[in-house]
Amino acid sequence: MEKFINIKSIPAYLSLMNIDTDKIIPKQFLKTIKRSGLGQSLFYEMRYDEKGNPIKGFILDNDPYKNSKILITGKNFGCGSSREHAPWALLDFGIKVIVSESFADIFYNNCFKNGILPIIADENTIEELAEYSTRKENIEIKLQEQEIIYGNKSYQFKLDSFKKKCLLEGLDDIALSLEKIKVIESFETKMDQNKPWI
Repeated sequence: MEKFINIKSIPAYLSLMNIDTDKIIPKQFLKTIKRSGLGQSLFYEMRYDEKGNPIKGFILDNDPYKNSKILITGKNFGCGSSREHAPWALLDFGIKVIVSESFADIFYNNCFKNGILPIIADENTIEELAEYSTRKENIEIKLQEQEIIYGNKSYQFKLDSFKKKCLLEGLDDIALSLEKIKVIESFETKMDQNKPWI
């Protein structure tokens, strides 16, 4: 997992509430276990018609939003099934930060495990950030300071210290396990010596 660095980007605003993981990445794209290539199918049913032709007007297909690294959404984002392909698709598209009033718990935790920062913000802040999307102006996310900077304003967001450490250091579950490799190897050696029949 890549280390999270400060993000400055024009945000894309998707105002819909209760966007579930099937909307984020539909079930027909779950056959792969690769994390790459899913971005082209992100929000597929909102971006393409039944024949696979692009639907005009979807925000992430238009300049400058198709290069946005920050997505602002309606509340309860990522509800539905717990598919990890949802954060994979968002990350593959280029989304590094999602700002919403609320997230589904499993999706929220999956974001951290895949290098995406989900930020919970109040309704007023969401509305102010949405204006920056409309005006096509940059906002900045500073993870170390836990701060969103927009214009001459800022918003301080709350974040679990362990999740923050993992993002800053690029630690997914595998990397966290490898940090304890010496302890693991020592345990295995002792097991070989004390219980060779196992």
